[in-house]
Amino acid sequence: MHAELQRIVDAVAARVGRPALIEDRRQRVVVYSEHTGLMDDVRRTSILRRHTTPEVISWFHDVGIMKARTPVRTPACPELDLLPRLCVPITHHDLLLGFVWFIDADGGMTDGDIETVTRAMSDLSLALYRENLLGELASQREAEAARALLVDSPEIRTEAVRSLLAEGVVAADGSANAVVAQLVPARGQVLDEVARIALEQMLVATRRWVGIREALHLIRHDQGVLLICGGQGAGRPSAEATAKHLSDALHKATRSLPSVARVVVGIGEPRSRLADVVHAYDEALQSARVGGQLSALGPIISWSNLGIYRMLSRMNGQHLDVAGVHPGLDRLLRDDSNQVLLETLEAYLDLAGNAHATAEQLRLHRTTLYYRLHRVEQLAETDLKDGNERLCLHLALKLGRLTGHYRPTN
Repeated sequence: MHAELQRIVDAVAARVGRPALIEDRRQRVVVYSEHTGLMDDVRRTSILRRHTTPEVISWFHDVGIMKARTPVRTPACPELDLLPRLCVPITHHDLLLGFVWFIDADGGMTDGDIETVTRAMSDLSLALYRENLLGELASQREAEAARALLVDSPEIRTEAVRSLLAEGVVAADGSANAVVAQLVPARGQVLDEVARIALEQMLVATRRWVGIREALHLIRHDQGVLLICGGQGAGRPSAEATAKHLSDALHKATRSLPSVARVVVGIGEPRSRLADVVHAYDEALQSARVGGQLSALGPIISWSNLGIYRMLSRMNGQHLDVAGVHPGLDRLLRDDSNQVLLETLEAYLDLAGNAHATAEQLRLHRTTLYYRLHRVEQLAETDLKDGNERLCLHLALKLGRLTGHYRPTN
């Protein structure tokens, strides 16, 4: 089927006398003719990476190609090093399948050239429809098997591993881990299709970097999942290296997208076999969720380094109640004027009650520190000499961070 598409695009390019490139509706490169002559960075990058960057996708969406059903000319964009183009939508029964692109910097494509391309649309749309259908069926089978690895039933997970091994989707069973990437929307924004396309592109690119048969990927709304499998073979990147590669790629791909504030990547703990990767996935998911709430933890969060948030992230919404842990601290949290006292208390508790270290960290005179801690004791009706009280206060502060009731400046 791919050979048929190649034959058609080569023939069309020859008839109009300029290179042609075909993308699917997500602007992933499907096939292209021989390229000679003028070429911009966007075309060069598309061919080398097999996909268009999110910035370019966003720009073309704004131009209106997703709604077009007839040939449309797109202008140049010097900021993206993008030359003028002719875009011919490929449709099948009014279903948008993709696009044929011609660089037309000199505006030399005539109505006759466009008619030549249009006449080829019938054969092209049918070939691309078949190509898409076969690709979708293969990806759906793989995605279903990957999803089966994340269900509760051990029997279903074991059968999914057998299927993946039998079909050669994964190289081998063995040590497995999970990485979850989450896009955090900007305040007042909802993640758009361009952001999700960027997530999928970078997820696939990272999977190829790891090894296409040593990882599986899934998209779940605003989250991308990589299941790393096949054992810790020589040369295979670690989960930490994989997370960094994915984080860096996503940061670069989404930094200009207004709907995305930041990217968080969570890492689970390795399991000895692929059938148990669901537990690593759950840990990576919780790590990403905590990181999404607490920017201070950084862009990459591993379950092993999550500390007290391992326990707090396991609690459901009904139990995430600061007042239930320490009513006095809950009262302090309700008054914004207590922010300095709360941050002082947290630093003191983080440093195991070491007044000297706390004063140095906060650059306070010891007398000022003792005054603030005394005010906390008065307002929260607590005793910082009581170990149980210190434990409850510390836990309540961390819970406040996780739920958003406590938002320190650091």
